[in-house]
Amino acid sequence: MIISSTANNSTAAAAYAKTQSSLETGLPADDADGLVSGASNGQNFGDVLETAIEGAVSSNKEAELKAASGLTGHGNLTDIVTSVSQAQMVLQTASVVRDKVIQSYQDIMRMTI
Repeated sequence: MIISSTANNSTAAAAYAKTQSSLETGLPADDADGLVSGASNGQNFGDVLETAIEGAVSSNKEAELKAASGLTGHGNLTDIVTSVSQAQMVLQTASVVRDKVIQSYQDIMRMTI
């Protein structure tokens, strides 16, 4: 694969401009456009956490409904397996996050002031 020097120059210029804008805005270089941190849309941690929990609950409800329809003989087997495995992954992710939050809380409680 041959890359022209003009492509390299424009890529380098874009990276430089992004770095400069991140220095001016005070946001990290990956977040100079405000897409990563959510700072531009005004969401706080509680809102993000609530949205994630609602998504996990709806994913589990959807998996339950599809599994129930599969037990009655209605529904696509591929859709059922996909939704159940997605719900399992969401549950595993939620349990890992919960464990990390508990571990962080315990670490904070052990700190000396």
